[in-house]
Amino acid sequence: GSTGSRREGFSSCGTRDEDTFMKFVNEDIHQCALLTADSISDPFFPRTTQILLEYQLGRWVPRLREPQDLYGVSSSGPLSLLVFPYLFSFWMIYWTPSNTEQMYIPTGLDIETLYASSKEDPVVHLAEDAYKEPCFVYSQVGGNRTPLKQPVNNCDDTLMFEARFESGNLQKVVKLTVRPDLFTNKHTQWYYFQVTNTQAGIVYRFTIINFTKPASLYNRGMHPLFYSENEANAHNIGWQRIGDQMKYYRNNQGQDGRHYFSLTWTFQFPHNKDTCYFAHCYPYTYTNLQEYLSSINNDPVQSKLCKIHVLCHTITRNMVYVLTITTPLKNSESRKRKAMILTAGGFLDYILGDSSDAKLLRDTFIFKVVPMLNPDGVIVGNYRCSLAGWDLNCNYTSLLKESFPSVWYTRNMICR
Repeated sequence: GSTGSRREGFSSCGTRDEDTFMKFVNEDIHQCALLTADSISDPFFPRTTQILLEYQLGRWVPRLREPQDLYGVSSSGPLSLLVFPYLFSFWMIYWTPSNTEQMYIPTGLDIETLYASSKEDPVVHLAEDAYKEPCFVYSQVGGNRTPLKQPVNNCDDTLMFEARFESGNLQKVVKLTVRPDLFTNKHTQWYYFQVTNTQAGIVYRFTIINFTKPASLYNRGMHPLFYSENEANAHNIGWQRIGDQMKYYRNNQGQDGRHYFSLTWTFQFPHNKDTCYFAHCYPYTYTNLQEYLSSINNDPVQSKLCKIHVLCHTITRNMVYVLTITTPLKNSESRKRKAMILTAGGFLDYILGDSSDAKLLRDTFIFKVVPMLNPDGVIVGNYRCSLAGWDLNCNYTSLLKESFPSVWYTRNMICR
């Protein structure tokens, strides 16, 4: 179990006081300085390797073993399964583009698409609850409701939208809107959705109309990301920045007293009948993280440099991992290295690499790394918040362990 559960296990099962413990310890082992509870043969003594007995001032004093091995990872399979259901999973390639990402330069012809609210608009995607409600495509011609998996008919060129997968976010397509972080009414920044039934050579305009941030990197030229399964399979091309006639602007959607902003861009799909994805930034899912940690655990070199444990569980029981990265310690060195604590995963390839700088850092420091603080939010496609409905970065001072377990345990680790 986690640090908390082991301590809870001791308090609930180990109800005997120290004097009661002593009567189960034979006098002939008093010469030992330390032993584990499982080495005692008495049937009434709790057999566990987690309780240590230290002989101090003529008596045996029980204490809990330091949580060196909270959870190990198995080389025989994945670390754990997702708590949340999702419609399907898929594999994507990861690549480094040969050219530097180019920023978009306004042409002066970029338009601001203004929409009047209308209940008559054809709905092509609706996911009020992305994990429970059925989702349908409406034909722009006849309006017949048809399940997602098939086009309305063989001649129909309606784009098919889907976002009920891990980290996906798309709420409704009449005009594209993204779902706010769950249990909040804000943080509409992350989008990640699938488009099928594509037609090559047609200029499509995509407009997401319910952003809430007045300033955006899209104003500085950042493009949306695009992924084509056909391009990946045929040419080994992964995520790439795309989009023409792009603009980020304040729109006229403010009936509830709030100001909203739109991102609009045009794009031509490279293939007919392709399966494609659009995203705000490079998706990195909880499953991606688990696969990465499994690869570390199965690597004969990296597994000696990096020990993987579970810091805690989220409010929905997904695991929050903590990594200890350093050159293997000798007993005399354990107090000589200072700790570096990071809540990020982007430098793991570097610090576990074979460069001389990485080796020097591992020889000098002990790195404690929490690679993903908010797996629940990542899984459901939130931008900032956990399923408590709060931004974890703003709650490091909170004492509510049950509501914000990952930041509570991270802060506790820093203090320890």
